[in-house]
Amino acid sequence: MKTQQELQQLGLDSSTLAQFTGTEKHYRISRRHLLTDGTKHLAEQGACFWMMDAVASHLSEIGTEDWFVLVRVSVTQGRAVMVYEDGNDRELARQEIPYTDFPLDAITLYACWDTVHWVIMLPSEY
Repeated sequence: MKTQQELQQLGLDSSTLAQFTGTEKHYRISRRHLLTDGTKHLAEQGACFWMMDAVASHLSEIGTEDWFVLVRVSVTQGRAVMVYEDGNDRELARQEIPYTDFPLDAITLYACWDTVHWVIMLPSEY
């Protein structure tokens, strides 16, 4: 894991990520999946486009019956667990990542269905 100073230098500390509110532009990662300014920043600075791909993949499997999905990512000893929930603590899917160098211990993402796309965002952008 990175130190707090290293996270600040990357722009991945909690105060920097919290400054993303709303988005000025959406960034397409697939035909039906978009990133916001905040999740694009996270993917670039945290070198975790793999995470956005995993989220998009699971959202496609989960479907659009629930328009909101909460994604909890936790990292321990170079391994990650991604849990997809409906926002009411009901687990929809789970994925274990055997190796990652993702610099944060944990991150929560939201995904909302806008009737055409899944928009993957930071909680502060909701």
